[in-house]
Amino acid sequence: MCFRVLGIFVMILSLSPGAAFGQGAVASEELFVTPWTLEGMSEKQAVFETDLGVIVIDLLPHLAPNHVGLIMELAEQGEFDGTTFHRMVRHGIIQGGDPLTRDPEEAARYGQGGLQRVGDELSTGPHLRGAVAAIVVPNQPDSGGSQFFISVVDQPGLNGQYTIWGQVVEGINVVTKISETAVDPEGRAVERVAVRRVTIRDRPQEEPLPFSNETAEELGRYRAVIETSFGSMTVEFFSDLAPNHVRNFLRLADAGVYDGMSFHRVVSDFVIQTGYIPTRSTPLSERQERLIANLNPEFNDTKHVLGIVSMAHGEDPASASTSFFICTDVAEELDNQYTAFGVVVEGLDVVSTIESVPTDGERPLDRVDVVSVRVVRD
Repeated sequence: MCFRVLGIFVMILSLSPGAAFGQGAVASEELFVTPWTLEGMSEKQAVFETDLGVIVIDLLPHLAPNHVGLIMELAEQGEFDGTTFHRMVRHGIIQGGDPLTRDPEEAARYGQGGLQRVGDELSTGPHLRGAVAAIVVPNQPDSGGSQFFISVVDQPGLNGQYTIWGQVVEGINVVTKISETAVDPEGRAVERVAVRRVTIRDRPQEEPLPFSNETAEELGRYRAVIETSFGSMTVEFFSDLAPNHVRNFLRLADAGVYDGMSFHRVVSDFVIQTGYIPTRSTPLSERQERLIANLNPEFNDTKHVLGIVSMAHGEDPASASTSFFICTDVAEELDNQYTAFGVVVEGLDVVSTIESVPTDGERPLDRVDVVSVRVVRD
């Protein structure tokens, strides 16, 4: 699917501006050169307020100083306000920044405006999910300008072909939603998704991670209520035995990381398991992604018996991150191999119900949802 998306994407970028310039677009007489120093453009963000939500972009002047300077100037002049995202590939890319898109009567010319304003600053960096890059006319490297595209997913096939000037740090789910806008056979949006306003701001200071400063005793006052499609269960934590695992779980639960996942593994008389990110019904936000990290083991003497909550990991014991399991019987082979960090104190009947669902091997035949995980404090 990735290569199919990339093929469509390259077609859009190659044909749209190229055709536009074949229809009489005029090149700028003088290319933009930023009046700001690298230091003056560093630690800046562009905040795009759109009809579908806010997109925050880290500006990357070390990669493309003149492109970043142009974006900053245009934003301060209100040049993006009222424009629309006019082309998109579902879950592939979105394209915007054309000043002509302010006028619905100019729809036939969308893709022609705002180009040939800044010189070539070709990027060698990868087109990762959320990368923001300049639209250029094929074979005209000095044709960048206000138009840009955002990669909804990693686009390795575009590496080395376009100028990356930003990276989405908040709002990638908004980008994804915009990419789902209905399009005509040529990939042009049939509904207007407008940019209401773009502002430039200093990058906010990083906030400390939640649950970082609580003592083990304070962590022990929290519980987690896991709401599933079969009912709820309540987990108490062994904060004195595995404080870092408890911090991690509370952090992820409080940020909604587990909401919308499913129990992807059910083994009768052994475990039920959830927390596997690909089972999530919607993608993680950037904030949620930043909370995910591998954990060093905190093996302890807790026996893996009915109701024990323990962290899953791969071959490396230090690879645990989000996935956890609940024991449905005695599993002594797991003792001192996995970090037990809690126990189900209410809802063992729900554990039993999930354990009894029909499976294909270890995979439930029907989805068993984790509706939400709520953190409560005694």
